[in-house]
Amino acid sequence: MTTIAVLGAGKIGEALLSGLIKAGRAPSDLLFTERFPTRAEELTKTYGISHVDVPTAVERADVIVVAVKPQDIEPLLDEMAPKVPGGKLVVSLCAGLPTKLFERRLPEGTAVVRVMPNTPMLVGEAMAAISGGAHAADRDLDLVEELLGSVGKVARVPEGQQDAVTALSGSGPAYFFYLVEAMIDAGILLGIPRATAADLIVQSAVGAAAMLREGGGHPVMLREAVTSPAGTTIAGIRELEKHGVRAALIDAIEAARDRSVELGRAHEEDD
Repeated sequence: MTTIAVLGAGKIGEALLSGLIKAGRAPSDLLFTERFPTRAEELTKTYGISHVDVPTAVERADVIVVAVKPQDIEPLLDEMAPKVPGGKLVVSLCAGLPTKLFERRLPEGTAVVRVMPNTPMLVGEAMAAISGGAHAADRDLDLVEELLGSVGKVARVPEGQQDAVTALSGSGPAYFFYLVEAMIDAGILLGIPRATAADLIVQSAVGAAAMLREGGGHPVMLREAVTSPAGTTIAGIRELEKHGVRAALIDAIEAARDRSVELGRAHEEDD
């Protein structure tokens, strides 16, 4: 069995470990690093996975999954670089960081795969996009796709599209949560209790998502099916258009893409 080490056991790191175990990976084939002892103890107790330091993780693992925040990558690479043997596969879950950053800092020829996951990984419904670096072979991408398939869906994209992916699906759940929050507030304004409003909106969101995924219809067609002439839905949509909600969403996603680009450039300059 391939040994996998997750460096940084935050929410995404834990979700990946949990998903791998549910998919049949033995805890003995998994390792993790975590800087907070209480958190490390909790994860070991929950999953039976060994907590190790970074040098041990990179030495023992075949696949090294880097799941730290972008601002924490420099000290981690400083610690990793002298210890990474040849032949390892490094998988980055760090938003905005290009594969060439890892390739420059790690031993020559290290295979790197860049991944943009999202938080629905926590419930096994992630959307992850993967891109291979200069030394990543098809077998490396196949392995990463298999690992991430345990926590959701996976798409392969050129690395040049990863900043756009970060803005679209990486940050996307936050936009849906924002919309749900606003709709619940509207329900309260209209006299519906918060708990009831939340049930109404959350289930509507789940149902709408299922129609998009399983029915295969275009969003425009699905929206038009709900929009009767002179009805309630078109009255609401008119207000959304009047307030520029569509344009605001497009601008928000573009701004998130630009921030992802900035994160990558900042580390290129530091390196």
